[in-house]
Amino acid sequence: MAIIKNDIKNLEEIFNLDNLKIPYYQRPYVWNEKSITILFNDTYNAYKSSQEEYRLGTIILHYDKNENKLNIVDGQQRLINLALLLYNLDAESKSIEEKVNKIPLLKEKVNDISKRYIKINNDKIEKLISSFNSEEKKKFLDYIKTNCTFAVIITNDIAEAFQFFDSQNSRGKSLAPHDLLKAYHLREMNNLSEHEKEEIVNQWENIDDKKLKTLFADYLYPVIQWYKGKNGINYNSKKIDVFKGIKENYEYNYSKYHLFSNRFVEISKHELLSMGYDLNINQFQLTQPVIAGKHFFKYVLHYNNLLDEIINKVKNENLPDKRTGDKYIKQLYLCVLLFFADRFNTASLDENYMHIMFKWSYALRLVMNSVYRETVNKYACSKHDRLDKHNSIFKEINNMMKPDEIVNIKLMNLNEITIKYKNDYIISKYNK
Repeated sequence: MAIIKNDIKNLEEIFNLDNLKIPYYQRPYVWNEKSITILFNDTYNAYKSSQEEYRLGTIILHYDKNENKLNIVDGQQRLINLALLLYNLDAESKSIEEKVNKIPLLKEKVNDISKRYIKINNDKIEKLISSFNSEEKKKFLDYIKTNCTFAVIITNDIAEAFQFFDSQNSRGKSLAPHDLLKAYHLREMNNLSEHEKEEIVNQWENIDDKKLKTLFADYLYPVIQWYKGKNGINYNSKKIDVFKGIKENYEYNYSKYHLFSNRFVEISKHELLSMGYDLNINQFQLTQPVIAGKHFFKYVLHYNNLLDEIINKVKNENLPDKRTGDKYIKQLYLCVLLFFADRFNTASLDENYMHIMFKWSYALRLVMNSVYRETVNKYACSKHDRLDKHNSIFKEINNMMKPDEIVNIKLMNLNEITIKYKNDYIISKYNK
């Protein structure tokens, strides 16, 4: 039985658990002042109304037998908030050190993002209780420790712990797809040292959360689907299998090829670097499966950087993006450039080749009064009724052996188009 304990504990009992730890894979602590205020008001109102028990949700802990640790899988944000509240309500301790020693969780190592939010929220709590006298602080402190409770689930199966983590966050909302992928691939990194895992997670956390969401939903997922002629919109947590990839223990012919190829590149890079060669071997292709674990995180960092390069290449173009439809077309154009650069390299993004990809992308904008995600999706899959004589440029690029084959893409001439959307910049650029 993987679940070794499932019961109700008050906050004091939770903080007194031996070896309660914040694991390396946790996201930074990022609660804002509004959330802190809500938590404070809710607990204070429960205290003032003498509510016998105030349930604060569920805490999921993984018991790591090898390390003898209770790792917080779900509940980190709330526990840190409550630890800060207890710290500030402690009027009896004579020093900061004495206060911290009463709450071991506050001694845990956290990254710079967490430190910043801890400082902000600690200051906020100080203001919220500034009018409390010592007696009021003590009564409220005792109430929180004794009457505020959690349903605590402790499991010795990390996979099961993450199944809970995958299904809901602290407020019961579905986690973002990229958070689910992060949890999934962390489970495939058991062969790495804690230091390596921490380094990888820190690199991931340095990418803005909204940027990660956009990278997957607006670029990686659509491109991977479109070159196959499949639907590339409405990415959500039910569609993350495309990024789960190949596990190390797969014994299939196709998986062995990719696993051994990846290992060969890793070994070659290491040996050549040790000999003084700076060899940049690309390990990623959007048309190839991901290798589960460490490779996935490198994959995400690679495509995040590549997308930045692509965006930088078009920053001086006066691409319209005020209307929603304009934004969808610009995204389509960037997806085409990304796929082309992924197949060949960014050096292959010749100005003339980029112009061809611009014309293919913006032909859709010219023939439509309104453009929606569905419009772009159909066009990218060569299923659009007004431009159905064209093959999907994504399929075409996937079949190219050399970058200059892009000149063979069939494009609409302006005299073949009934222009519905008149934009001087698009028309003049299209005519070049």
